[in-house]
Amino acid sequence: MTLPEIAAVVGGEVHDDPGVSVSGPAFVDSRVAEQQGLFVAVRGERVDGHEYVDRAIAAGAVAVLANAPVGAPAVVVDDVMASLAALARHVASRLPALRVVAVTGSQGKTGTKDLLAQVLSSVGTTVATLGSFNNQLGLPLTVLRADADTRFLVLEMGARGVGHIRDLCGIAPPSVGLVLNVGKAHMGEFGSQEGIAQAKGELVESLPVDGVAVLNADDPMVAAMADRTPAAVRTFGASDGAAVRLADLVLDATGRPGFDLVTDGRTAHVQLQLLGEHQAGNAAAAAAVATALGMDLDAVAQALSRATNASRWRMEVHDRVDGVTVVNDAYNANPDSMRVALKTLAALGRGRGGARTVAVLGEMRELGESSREEHDAVGRLAVRLDISQLLVVGEPARAIHLGACLEGSWGGESVFVPDHDAALAWLQGFLEPGDVVLVKASRDAALERVAEALLEEENGR
Repeated sequence: MTLPEIAAVVGGEVHDDPGVSVSGPAFVDSRVAEQQGLFVAVRGERVDGHEYVDRAIAAGAVAVLANAPVGAPAVVVDDVMASLAALARHVASRLPALRVVAVTGSQGKTGTKDLLAQVLSSVGTTVATLGSFNNQLGLPLTVLRADADTRFLVLEMGARGVGHIRDLCGIAPPSVGLVLNVGKAHMGEFGSQEGIAQAKGELVESLPVDGVAVLNADDPMVAAMADRTPAAVRTFGASDGAAVRLADLVLDATGRPGFDLVTDGRTAHVQLQLLGEHQAGNAAAAAAVATALGMDLDAVAQALSRATNASRWRMEVHDRVDGVTVVNDAYNANPDSMRVALKTLAALGRGRGGARTVAVLGEMRELGESSREEHDAVGRLAVRLDISQLLVVGEPARAIHLGACLEGSWGGESVFVPDHDAALAWLQGFLEPGDVVLVKASRDAALERVAEALLEEENGR
């Protein structure tokens, strides 16, 4: 698009235009500039994008979306974020062959989105959300990576309040909407699981009559959303009545799930390369969407069996040469994902002939009044699963340690340390060849530093 074309869409004014056209994606980080792209100068609490215009232009951007003239080709608007959304909405509307698939849920969004993108890319050009870039900034940036060759646009949608998902659907109206689950993530912001369900259900309410709502048959709050959509409903899960049913799930010795997908009288086997029983449910969800879009079940199963981990710090498995295995799942955490991760760790230990299992856990944030109770429950679960060693990092997570002690942990089976440095020092003196170490916490706890330090130290970097 030319700058006058962009300005017409967003209601802005063109400045310093030598006649350029934007043919690359929009972006906000001048360090990873897109060639021929549009630099979106966002003013945040800590960083003002307007200060990085020169660097973005030097790195390959041809124009800027800004609040004020910047001495470079620009479209100047009053509200950069609103204008970015308007531009994304316009571009999506110009791609009539594009199928927009939206994914939401309390946990598993990114993993399922990554699986689905890899499955759909086997039959057509697919653009999907990078990592968890799933908010009012990340979603329009993802939309603006689509072009005339894009067949599928897979969008992860997050919410911090009622109305957020509805707004995101207004930017790129989906024809297929997938709701994975209603858990306890962000309970502190929504107040209750019912509030979370209300917000997540905005996705299916936004679907057209000729769309498809893909719902988790195993989650009553999600299954109930069938009454909130005008679209056709397709279900997935282990329940007998699921349209795409997950059956005969078995974990191999490395903790990777194999299972059958059953739909419309047909069965196909999947052997995932990803770690954890929960990935089977994510795969069934992806299969329900892909078959709803017309893919053959066997082709879906083959694509799922080839799929790899596409987003960092999510059950990343690293085997050190000394025999220690580090599972970096430190991108985020909530009560449900903590339980899944601990069960996966226990399964890994069993699959390796009773190897020692070490859980390095930090705070789960945004749980509101239930925070202490939920942290306590995680510590108790670690004991019940017979995790060999629990290492709890940081004062906000101390209730995990206390819960483990109250459940019966003794003799140092649960240890509390105040920070990353203390955690690393303790691990350095404890780990032995053959140990399996899980590192997990909410993003702000930054426990990935511990996991990465374990790997860097072992590799002599």
